[in-house]
Amino acid sequence: MSAATLRILGIDPGLRVTGFGIIEQSGQKLAYVASGCIRSGEGELPQRLKVLLEGLQEVIAGYQPHCAAIEQVFVNVNPKSTLLLGQARGAAICAAVGSALPVAEYTALQVKQAVVGGGHARKEQVQAMVRRLLQLPGDPSPDAADALACAICHAHGGKGYGGVGLGRRRRAGRLR
Repeated sequence: MSAATLRILGIDPGLRVTGFGIIEQSGQKLAYVASGCIRSGEGELPQRLKVLLEGLQEVIAGYQPHCAAIEQVFVNVNPKSTLLLGQARGAAICAAVGSALPVAEYTALQVKQAVVGGGHARKEQVQAMVRRLLQLPGDPSPDAADALACAICHAHGGKGYGGVGLGRRRRAGRLR
């Protein structure tokens, strides 16, 4: 890995399944390193959060990323689900920060805009574009694809597909 290469850990937080994806960025070139899922299993919430925390710490220790990018929580219809997702996200952030990684946060809209070119893309579209951008032999699992997409979004500087900035105003999904 050269000095100009940045290794990015993308995280798609979830209480049952947390996806992770690691890419390397050298200039404009992106390369796949690894991806997978950490499954918390059944049981009490504190134990499940511990599984996620330790799983991500293991990924970080094994792959030595330079930074992390994590998807922000959206407010769900079910407040209990939103709270549980927020706790899983907190465990993921603690794993990164505890390993001295800077953490960037992106909304699902930003991630989809950066990878697919549209903020309301379906999961299958995200998987297909991640496969194409990273030249993978097949589609990654949905959770791993979302994590890789988050890393790709960070590599693009949080900008949309083709370098279109995300800070601009939108109406009905179109940039103005």
